[in-house]
Amino acid sequence: MAIARLVWVKCNGNQAVEWTMELEEYLAVPYKLIMESFEGLDGDWLRRASYPELPGCHVEGLWAVDVVEALEQLRVQLITERFQHREYIPVPRPPLKSHGQVLDHNRLGFAKYLLEHGKISEA
Repeated sequence: MAIARLVWVKCNGNQAVEWTMELEEYLAVPYKLIMESFEGLDGDWLRRASYPELPGCHVEGLWAVDVVEALEQLRVQLITERFQHREYIPVPRPPLKSHGQVLDHNRLGFAKYLLEHGKISEA
């Protein structure tokens, strides 16, 4: 059965507040992204990206662009799975009223091209 909306009840003191959100609204919630570089066990420098407000959403890799792309795919997957299983999805701030595609492959591809051809650096 497909779920159209999830209904949550939040208690503030003695008052209960009910709200509903559709999957597209959950996917439009802006989460804080944390990116850091660290030295791996073999001496290579790696990137780690996470959405700390969304438990389980973190990725590591060599290239920042690839890590962010993989993190975004994981975010969509986690939110979609939690929505389908009627599990709690953190909503630290309201969904954006308008948002683009989940992933813009053209822009990510162009950024990879610039990196590969030395036009920009990750530093």
